[in-house]
Amino acid sequence: MILVTGASGQLGDALCRRLTARGVAFTAVQRPGFDFEKHETISDVFRKTSPTLVINAAAYTAVDKAETDQEAAKAGNHTGPLELAKLCEAACIPFIHVSTDYVFNGNKGEPYLETDPTSPTGVYGATKRDGEEAILATGAQAIILRTAWVYSAHGKNFARTMINAGRKMPILRVVADQRGTPTAAGDLADAILTIMDRLAETGWRPEYRGIFHATGSGETTWYGFASAIFEDAKTHGYTAPEVQPIATADWPTPTRRPPDSRLHGGKLAEIFGTSLPHWRDTLPSVVADLLNPDGQG
Repeated sequence: MILVTGASGQLGDALCRRLTARGVAFTAVQRPGFDFEKHETISDVFRKTSPTLVINAAAYTAVDKAETDQEAAKAGNHTGPLELAKLCEAACIPFIHVSTDYVFNGNKGEPYLETDPTSPTGVYGATKRDGEEAILATGAQAIILRTAWVYSAHGKNFARTMINAGRKMPILRVVADQRGTPTAAGDLADAILTIMDRLAETGWRPEYRGIFHATGSGETTWYGFASAIFEDAKTHGYTAPEVQPIATADWPTPTRRPPDSRLHGGKLAEIFGTSLPHWRDTLPSVVADLLNPDGQG
């Protein structure tokens, strides 16, 4: 039995769809029945489920709100996942945990390796970093996947925001000096299922433990991402707005965003034999689903 947390989120939704299609036995949980702020719900769900693998897609993801909602961010990204990791350790089962590019400050100037020192610029990134360190300090069979710029046809994300905003405004101003890689939730879910298959095939191996970078291939800016979204949307008859590039300084936020959060995915390919597709190859299908929700896959 596989336990998937954060079932209502982008990644949780994608995982549930794929596991259902495969006919795999799983239990998907979310708040309020499973709540990292209430540790009794974590142990209760774990006891009732008796999982053989846990995929933690639950997290506190409100980057700016985390600056003033620090206790909730800590529970969602650090102490809650740590409690789940301890339960997995006691049960001797693998624990796949999702982290973020925000553990870095974005000043390296080239794609980050898993071994690069972390230096988060805000509370959100700090709690995710603290969660990583706490999990790895246990003896859990932990696989931590850092990802970035996640989007899908489900939930709140940049692609949906752009499509909705473009229906209301003729001109959109989008930051053009932050660089990274859009990651389709479905592509990340596929990578996790590949890891799951490898675990089933080989059993646990020491080299599986640790941090791996898992983002789409390629790179772009938020401006480039927005432009590509509207390029694909126009093929469905969508009337696209004008997209104007702006600097980060022109769009101030409570939390400083990493200017260059590209992640190097070579270790994931080396250890698990998988890599995520180029972001530009997956985007058209997600845009199609956003514009035609009834056909969402």
